[in-house]
Amino acid sequence: MLSSLRPTLLSSLAALAVAGLVVAAPTAAVATSKTIVVAANGSDSAAGTLASPLATIQAAVKRLPAGGTVDIRGGRYYQKIDLTGVNQITVEAYHHEHVILDGSRFKPADGRSAMVNINNSSNVALTGLDITDYRSQQLNAMPIGIYIHGAGDHLLISGNHVHDLGNDNQTLGSFDINAHGIAAYGDNAAHSLRDLTISGNTVDHLSLGASESVVVNGNVDGWSITNNDIHDNNNIGIDAIGYEPTISGTDRYTDVNRARNGVISGNQVSYIRSQGNPAYWEDGTWCNCADGIYVDGGAHIAIRNNVVTGNDIGVEVAAENGRGSADHVEVRSNTISNSLYVGIATGGYCDGASDCGDVKTGQSFDNTFIGNTLRNNNKLNDGSPEILIQFYAHDNVFQNNTVTATNDAGAVLGTVDRADADKVSGHNVSDHNTFAISGTTNVSFGWLGQTYSSFKAYQKATGQDLHSTLSR
Repeated sequence: MLSSLRPTLLSSLAALAVAGLVVAAPTAAVATSKTIVVAANGSDSAAGTLASPLATIQAAVKRLPAGGTVDIRGGRYYQKIDLTGVNQITVEAYHHEHVILDGSRFKPADGRSAMVNINNSSNVALTGLDITDYRSQQLNAMPIGIYIHGAGDHLLISGNHVHDLGNDNQTLGSFDINAHGIAAYGDNAAHSLRDLTISGNTVDHLSLGASESVVVNGNVDGWSITNNDIHDNNNIGIDAIGYEPTISGTDRYTDVNRARNGVISGNQVSYIRSQGNPAYWEDGTWCNCADGIYVDGGAHIAIRNNVVTGNDIGVEVAAENGRGSADHVEVRSNTISNSLYVGIATGGYCDGASDCGDVKTGQSFDNTFIGNTLRNNNKLNDGSPEILIQFYAHDNVFQNNTVTATNDAGAVLGTVDRADADKVSGHNVSDHNTFAISGTTNVSFGWLGQTYSSFKAYQKATGQDLHSTLSR
């Protein structure tokens, strides 16, 4: 199955070598031969020029059947944008003027609905818009700021501000509460979403329930999420997902239904926390389980040079579906700090034989965690480690990381009970790391279900980190 993964290679694109795999660096090539201007005081019977603008963005799009640019003057617009079946279209704020798409006058329908809908379209750019206040309290509604789906290529989402929207339903423990800031769903098995760039956006103060701030899900092949500022949301910051029913039938558990061949780089992801999120009320308390950056069943992804701070979990590489995996993910040169729970986590969170009942999660393998800097994670101070290796994790590499544990347990590297009994875990390698503990005399290292209270005992018992150092 894995050998069938191939990167998108188009002659118009630069290529980036990532961990031995060539991953397309998406761009958007958009025609600008014709421009239509929209202004809050315009008229849809006008010429659409700077002196005589239209009133609605959708009317401007309709006037560009062969492509072109919609320039929107500053102002507040109680309008949605539908870009279905279009080609060579740019929708942008005119000269960086403040353009607000205000969703407060809309009632989101059942299912996914968005302020900006991009469906089965190619060569599209959406730039410089402020999108806000699209909200619902209905369990069946999924409000989205920007929604890309169907098939398409050369799609650019840049410089937008998506904020203060979402699903405000308060049903405790319900995973039917959902919303997104920016979402790309590759829901066409025959044709992927590809050459997708999500760059330079700010995404904040979202009520997401069980969903994500920025997500690529399903048949999305060749994409980048770069240089975004994602903060103060109540669930996952960036997610690359596979194996959900985005694509159903015989293709669901194939590579077609996985976000793949992607880059997550240069992002600032901060204060992504599930505290107070009703979807994450469990057994009379809140689950501190919102990831800053998450790969859930994705493959061939580079996560590089991100600053991830103050989240529940910094970076996680796993697969929630028991038939799935997260593999060939490179986590390199990220700065991860001040997480409430752990800095890096990988592997399944349930082994199918413990108190999680029938829940069984997927595998993590052939992933690398190299050159990352971790410090002051586990601010809950519950003994959880900076780096946590869970169930069904094998053939992963942890190397050249700088890790400083500051909690009372001095927990640097952690494991879970019975991790050696799941019949899959093993052949992971940890070495050439720089470990330190600060503010405590304790130290803790875990490996394959066993925990050691000294570095030397851990090295001797496991054969791991023989070239690593520990300072106090």
